[in-house]
Parts: sequence; C-alpha cells; structure tokens
Amino acid sequence: MIPDGLLLPQPSQPSLSEVVLKILREMISAGQFKPGQHLKEAELATALKVSRGPVREALTQLEAEGHVELRRHRGAFVSTLTRVDVEEVHTLRTAIERLAAERACTRMGEPEFAAMDAVLEKMKAATRPVKPEDAVRLDLQFHDIIYAACDHQRVQRVWTSIRSQVSFFLHTRNVNFPDFTDVGYPEHLELRNALSQADPAAACAAVEKHLSGAYERLKKLDLPDKPV
Repeated sequence: MIPDGLLLPQPSQPSLSEVVLKILREMISAGQFKPGQHLKEAELATALKVSRGPVREALTQLEAEGHVELRRHRGAFVSTLTRVDVEEVHTLRTAIERLAAERACTRMGEPEFAAMDAVLEKMKAATRPVKPEDAVRLDLQFHDIIYAACDHQRVQRVWTSIRSQVSFFLHTRNVNFPDFTDVGYPEHLELRNALSQADPAAACAAVEKHLSGAYERLKKLDLPDKPV
C-alpha cells in the first residue's frame, strides 16, 4: 500500500521526450518533414543532441496522434494524408466544435471577444504571401478561444487530442490553396459575429459552414483513399 499523504515530486520542466515531441510535431505540422519521409532515430538524436530514447518515445506518441507510422523492422515514417483521414477528422471536429460553439456562445464575454478581435486584426493585417505555418497558427488561436470558453473539460480534451492533426490538415490546405488573405479574415469574422448573438442554433450553423470550407478544399486534392 502507498502511505497516506505521499506526494510524488512534480517535474519543474518538460522531460526530454516532451521537448523532442514538441519539436518533431511542429516540424511535421509545418511541412518540414514530408509525407512518407523516413524519420531515422539515430539521425534525429544526433541533430537534436539527445539519446535515442527520448526520440523513440516521441515517435511512439506521434504515432498515437496520427502524424507518424511505425513500420515493423523499418522504422518511423511521416504519415501520408488520405481521404479517410480528412473525412474522419473533419466529421469528428465538426461534432465537437458544434457543441463547443453551442455552449461558448452563451458564456463568452468581453474578454473572449476581445481576444478573438485581436486574432482577427492579425489575420486582417497579414501581408501576402502568408506563410502556411502563420496561417495555421492564427486559425488555431481563434478556435482555441471557443474551446476554452465552452466550459466542457471532455470536449477540451478531445480538441487537444486532435489539435495537432487539425494543424497538419490546415497546413496542407494552406500550402495547396494559398488564399488565406482572401478568406481567413472574413470567414472567421462571420463566425465571431454568429457567436456574439448568443444563439446556439446560429453558432452551430456558422461552425458547420466555416469548417466545410477547408474540408471541401482538401477533398479536391489528389489524395489516396487509404494509406499505401
């Protein structure tokens, strides 16, 4: 039995594997590693100046998130985006974001809308050409506000679990359709205004309309139906 009152020491900083995970996740999401690219443990460890253990742990987590495929006796490879991936993440995100918006629109106040407006101003001021990673960062910052305001821990956990995959998909969308300066600001402004009505039905409808735009663009890409 564990003695009553025993408290484990809390880590004061992220572990090496967490640091490596963050770096690799961001590089994949930003397109610095290409779909299908072989991620070799030894090379990554040398480049990051760590042992292979933290790299291996990070790759295992990236597999769980859908960014990486671990192939027996072959190693880790950056996942290839498929039509199934796009459809599954889109439908899951739409389901949870409808609920998040439905709840958030009746809970958001001046601080939340001020935060949204600050992001919108950055979108509006973005100069051409907007880097895909910058477009993704602003897009996710806006939607993070909705999830933070929805007051639903389980919805927030699901969003956290798929956020990096959404980032990867948005990056693919922005690389192939570099129209963020034309649609990013007006589309998010429309969603912001719908949320300000404090009408759950209007908020849900606005979310569906907004998310369908990126989905329809991704469907136009020549993606494989399933992993090769």
